[in-house]
Amino acid sequence: MSGNRKPLSSYRAPRYWPVWAGMGLLRLICLLPHRVTLAIGRVFGRLAHASGGSRRAVVRRNIELCFPELTPDERDALALEHFKALGMMLVEMGLGRWARTKHLQSIMRLSGAEHVLDALAAGKGVILLSAHFTTLEISGRVLAEEFPFDAVFRKNRSEFMTELQRSGREVSADTTIEKRDIKKMVRSLRKNRAVWYAPDQSYNRKGSELIDFFGVPSMHTTATSTLARLGNAIVVPFFPRRLDDSTYELVLLPAFENFPSDDPVADTKRYIKVLEEHIGTCPEQYFWIHRKFKDLPDGYPDYYSDLDALK
Repeated sequence: MSGNRKPLSSYRAPRYWPVWAGMGLLRLICLLPHRVTLAIGRVFGRLAHASGGSRRAVVRRNIELCFPELTPDERDALALEHFKALGMMLVEMGLGRWARTKHLQSIMRLSGAEHVLDALAAGKGVILLSAHFTTLEISGRVLAEEFPFDAVFRKNRSEFMTELQRSGREVSADTTIEKRDIKKMVRSLRKNRAVWYAPDQSYNRKGSELIDFFGVPSMHTTATSTLARLGNAIVVPFFPRRLDDSTYELVLLPAFENFPSDDPVADTKRYIKVLEEHIGTCPEQYFWIHRKFKDLPDGYPDYYSDLDALK
């Protein structure tokens, strides 16, 4: 652990006790059979859906924008399914931290690892280009059994919550890298390593371009092209999915050819295209609770200014 990080054991003040109590409950839940664990997660999700008015409104607005062909009832049903997926994500984070590797391997099917292994064998770094799905945290353990990788993380406003997330990912990843630390990502790629990277969430206007997401203008970083070029790395899309039988499918797609090009916007559109295709297979599992369409340039709508009617 680097010198500017504090171990989890140092967060002992009373204000942290509720989180520690929740972690203790989560640890006990993770001891139950897998289907029971997910069922409890779905209950958590239903409770969050019932009580989270502002968050529920954001989810409904995102779904309304991205799936205008759905009826209002269908959009509301998808929003509820998303909250249930979020509840399952919570318990899956616990499984990713504490479950036995053998158990996780028994409920996951991984395909396409050869796309990464061949590149690493050839002396290339690999960008594991993913996105924020509710199943990401549980998928890392099985991925790490195939090859080592580093994981990018985003700081939380709370140092404690940041350390909880970061230490959880480090059960799978060799190293964690803060999302703004491009230099560290490049160094890792140049050392012939794989780096898990999810650049799909909304970014401010600096270093970003306005690119449609499901036909709606959204700010997207074009940093993947820069990383691939500076790190001399190939880009392998990686997407997980929770199946109806409570197992998981982890898919590593073939590496993008001729990437990066001389057009970072075109490169980013290629990523968005495969992302949209995967969302289509499991729409409830994408992270709709994030304000995907914020920070748009002047002249574009503020899609989150009138959420009261959707609560």
